[in-house]
Amino acid sequence: MELAKLQKQYFGTNGVRGVTGIDMTPKLALEIAEAFGTMLGPGKTIGIGRDTRTSGPALAAAVRAGLLSCGCNVIDFDIVPTPCLQYLVLDHHLDGGVMITASHNPPEYNGIKIIEADGTEMGDERTIQLEQTMIHQQFTFAPWNKLGTAATEPNARELYISAIVAQFPKDCGRGLTVVVDPGNGPAAATTPEILRRLGATVHVINEPFDGTFPGRMPEPTAEGLAPLSKKVVETGAAFGVAHDGDADRAIFVDEHGTFMDGNITLGLVASYFCRRHPGGIVVTPVSTSGVVEAVAESHGCTTTYTVVGSIYAARTMRSLMEEGKPVIIGGEGNGGIIYPAHQFCRDGGMSAATMLSLIAERKMPLSSLIAELPVFTMYQEKRKTGRAAEITAHMKDYFKDCPVDDRDGIRITRGGAWALIRPSGTEPLVRVYTESKDPAEAKQLMDEILGEISGYLE
Repeated sequence: MELAKLQKQYFGTNGVRGVTGIDMTPKLALEIAEAFGTMLGPGKTIGIGRDTRTSGPALAAAVRAGLLSCGCNVIDFDIVPTPCLQYLVLDHHLDGGVMITASHNPPEYNGIKIIEADGTEMGDERTIQLEQTMIHQQFTFAPWNKLGTAATEPNARELYISAIVAQFPKDCGRGLTVVVDPGNGPAAATTPEILRRLGATVHVINEPFDGTFPGRMPEPTAEGLAPLSKKVVETGAAFGVAHDGDADRAIFVDEHGTFMDGNITLGLVASYFCRRHPGGIVVTPVSTSGVVEAVAESHGCTTTYTVVGSIYAARTMRSLMEEGKPVIIGGEGNGGIIYPAHQFCRDGGMSAATMLSLIAERKMPLSSLIAELPVFTMYQEKRKTGRAAEITAHMKDYFKDCPVDDRDGIRITRGGAWALIRPSGTEPLVRVYTESKDPAEAKQLMDEILGEISGYLE
């Protein structure tokens, strides 16, 4: 099943985000909640979660008020990772969820992700419906005697932890040491405990909940993870794992403290699952490195590509499985991996547990496991332009003699290389990716494309 992107006004690929007090205000949060409550109708039950950002309590209060006023019941899960809220929506058979987070954005930002009853983020069509309800102020409020009720779930994080641990053999990580860097975010209360229950010795840095993010910025970059790398080497750990602000992604460093690209992580995890399920399907966006497809093919598996965005991968996975197709794993090259046997969303805690299990089973250092993967070189560039659609049309004609995938921008294959030319969904930019096993081939293709589109750039 192929899913296409539709144009939205407030929401991007993963919710709506903005600077607190300027773009992201309690008023906006209230209206989003009122629109969501109106769409669902009275009597429905919605879960609310948030990350550790300083503006979280105010925005959560606004969301709660909006939902209650529409006659919806609310369960407040407090500070939880986004995949924890998504799991709880499923586990509690809720009608939806609202996650208050700006994910990897700096501390002055906050945002909102809307979760559907199946645990996936709200799709484009429904999001546009929600936006239209907001724009036209078409809210439906409950009378005084039919307002919603509010409750809490004190075991929220425990339920999520237990669900992940149950996916793996008992004590599978015994004898291994791991360092966790939750970046002062909600995973401080989940990922270390998951790994400990699987038998690992765990060290934690940047552990206290703190929405000012004193340890590092929410985006886990190589530079920001230098303390994690140092701690891994000091403790003789098998690996280190860090999360973004809401812990739906996991970024790893190996036993030497070397930063791992998210494409490599997906390649390793794909190999782990494909080895167990030959003939299975791996689902990933068109921007993902060829290492994933190469690994899948080596184990007799196939790769299905989607438009860019985890929601499109997740929903494609679910649709294929509903058709009886053997989908085994999915994800993106940014550290976001989707485990369909667990739930249809990116889950950083599940990724940490999977890496632990993988290393324990293979009985090899992480660096050696990485060395087994085929080596690709990827180049990525972005350029400002207000003519992205023209660029796409021009490059489609330019590469007319090559195989073209136009589901999200255009992805072409030429020789041993591929390229993706893709308009940004949120900014006046065009993004260009090229990749090949031959670095010179990838670089030449990038230079060729940038030269060809130069007349359309600002």
